Amino acid sequence: MMSAVIRYTTRDGDRWDLIAHKHYGNALMTDGLMAANPHLPLAEEFKSGLTVFVPVLEHKPQNSQAAMPPWMR
Repeated sequence: MMSAVIRYTTRDGDRWDLIAHKHYGNALMTDGLMAANPHLPLAEEFKSGLTVFVPVLEHKPQNSQAAMPPWMR
């Protein structure tokens, strides 16, 4: 049984880490996104108009500034 998902439509320049940060508040949470979207390429950037299935988390992740990439702090 699949958990709840949000459908997100990409815009030019979207990346896995940007989508994770937008929906989870943590750019490092890309593994679950990639696992839920085997239909998408493992590309550096997406073109616009692709559908990304974003699994809804039951528990909000704990954010740590130290664990985030420097450009996201």
